[in-house]
Amino acid sequence: MSRRGLAAVSSVLDQAASSATNILVLVLAARLSSASGFADFSMVYVTFSVLLGLNMAYVGQTVVLEKAEDRLGAVCRSGLAFTAAASAAVGAVLVVVGLALPGAGGRAFLALGLVLPLVLVQDGLRYCFSALRTPERALAADALRLACVVAALLLQPEGASAGRLVLVWGVSALPALALGLFLLRPYVRGAAADLRPYLRRGHLGQRFVVEFAVGNGSSQLAVLGLGLFATPLAVGALRGATTLFGPLNVLFNSANAFGPPVVGRASGKRGVVRLTLLTGGVLAVLGAGWGAVLYALPEGIGRQLLGDTWGAAAALLPATGAQYAVMGLGTCALLTLRVLNPKATLSLQVVFSLLSVALLLGGYVLWGVAGAAWGLAAGSALKAAAAWLRVSRVPAPAPTPAPVTTAA
Repeated sequence: MSRRGLAAVSSVLDQAASSATNILVLVLAARLSSASGFADFSMVYVTFSVLLGLNMAYVGQTVVLEKAEDRLGAVCRSGLAFTAAASAAVGAVLVVVGLALPGAGGRAFLALGLVLPLVLVQDGLRYCFSALRTPERALAADALRLACVVAALLLQPEGASAGRLVLVWGVSALPALALGLFLLRPYVRGAAADLRPYLRRGHLGQRFVVEFAVGNGSSQLAVLGLGLFATPLAVGALRGATTLFGPLNVLFNSANAFGPPVVGRASGKRGVVRLTLLTGGVLAVLGAGWGAVLYALPEGIGRQLLGDTWGAAAALLPATGAQYAVMGLGTCALLTLRVLNPKATLSLQVVFSLLSVALLLGGYVLWGVAGAAWGLAAGSALKAAAAWLRVSRVPAPAPTPAPVTTAA
């Protein structure tokens, strides 16, 4: 296998390992906790997911876009140093919030504040290895992370509190963090960290944060807000249902990461659209089929997966399956636009992500948790339809003129 092929396979496997870690953490937490305990854990984990995405947008994407080979060491060291400093500051705020909140939920936020620098810096190493074109090193660290967190959570007693589970989950990142830093050391030796670019106005990461906030973070924050003004059990049910669709998230993320170079080789707009429509159709069928398989699971197997949360989550599987089916079509529509007209995606993300939040909250007000799940599905369907409509309006690229040959 060529070096480029090995790097692509390592990147996909690393994404799979990272996604599997998130899935198994939630599955094990659901099995160990009561329904209310998993709701507290889910509130904290949604908060972590938002912070993780913000760090990826502000730091991670700017690291992987660095092209100057002689600056990669300094960029990686600076990115990790900023992540460590920023996560420590945010962690301190979470500790204060945790001390102010009563009960098990407050202790869970307190635990997140204590371990936040460990988990964010460990995740940030992935982007450094990607920029250095050594994704196999990221895979080694993330595979160790997966093994450690599963082993640590399996050792916890049934009925463990959300705070204890969060603390164990965070501390279990230490071996992977140590291995990642050891593997990175040859590339950053002698390089100096500079945090000033991250504090400057106009830093490229600020644009990426806006795109993340409207494209991904808005739905996470809406779910978190749902638990604040409604009931944390709603968060646990929604989170439990979406957790079961984790394998599809791996496919969607891989399509976004590796799709543009492949799709870009297609001939003209017609070739691009034909390829992405075919891919979107496959992903839609997989989403609907996976939802049907999960819905048909016997209750005993469902409880093996999500514990006491299974009953509430199972009722949401038709809506979540429909959401993931149309998300497959929407992902490929946005992929098409990135190839044909990259500037067309931001406005779609802003309008339809905010619309999805409104539909989620409105659905909950009218029909409870099931209404919230169907609201998310409706938002994803409208976004996919609007994206394909935008694709149809993108003019075909002008053909490259043939060279003119003149006779002597």
